[in-house]
Amino acid sequence: MHGVHAFLYDGAMDWDDIKVFLAIARARSLGGAAGTLGQTQPTMGRRLRAFEEKLGVALFQRGSEGFVLTDEGASVMSIAERMEQEALAFERTLEGGETELEGLLRVSASDWFGLHVLAPVFARFQEKHPRVSIDLITESRLLSLARREADLVFRIRPFEESDVVQRRLTTVHYALYGASQLEKPRAGDGQGTPLITMNSAFSTMPDVRWLQRVLPKAHVVMRSNNREVQTAMCVAGRGWAVLPVLLGDRAPGLVRADLGETPPGRDVWVGFHQDLRRLARLRRLLEFTVEAVPAA
Repeated sequence: MHGVHAFLYDGAMDWDDIKVFLAIARARSLGGAAGTLGQTQPTMGRRLRAFEEKLGVALFQRGSEGFVLTDEGASVMSIAERMEQEALAFERTLEGGETELEGLLRVSASDWFGLHVLAPVFARFQEKHPRVSIDLITESRLLSLARREADLVFRIRPFEESDVVQRRLTTVHYALYGASQLEKPRAGDGQGTPLITMNSAFSTMPDVRWLQRVLPKAHVVMRSNNREVQTAMCVAGRGWAVLPVLLGDRAPGLVRADLGETPPGRDVWVGFHQDLRRLARLRRLLEFTVEAVPAA
């Protein structure tokens, strides 16, 4: 592997090759890597073959589980990740000194929070600062601040990384909602009550456990990790769901059910990488959002 290591460090390699390699290693597919980098799948395949030919080794095994790193690939991976960290730190340092309100900000949030809370706030922000472009990514996956997958992340748990600057933004309150024509569930076992809830990947969330405790014999008619989907099913009269009050109160035809106690609320945290402390457009957007969103 000495030849490979020398190639990576002697300045002959193309940084774009490293990005392609890392994207494929993380996605374990050409299609997933293509989506990450905004390229086509054939382009990913060509770039990988060319990179392997330069190195003179096979970096991946192709099989039923996708692209799996070979021993040589795993060795290259550790070097590539260190190179990526240095490159991203360099980029963050340069951008952190920016003072003009101009440029791109990548923001990550959950689907409903991005749509109902952040989108209206960002629209008002851009009226004042039209040269700031915002890329709002709404998905359940936790994006990496260190890898610049996002510049600003809103999530329902505190950040554990030591290099993240964070603060609590607000508390989201929840209630049990269903269509007005449905019979309201009563406190007890919930026998006969149709429920719409989170899917198995989110089975440990507080609202899911709350439903299991207060309505243990209710039957689940649908699961989804998307609060908008849950709301749509409630509006269609398919069952009862724990929804954010900001979402459920606005949905047409939905009413709350009182079971004597409310579902547990969740704090929303916002964080960014410490290297971007001086990034003016990020600071201003965060300040604007904090002022616009009620703390509780």
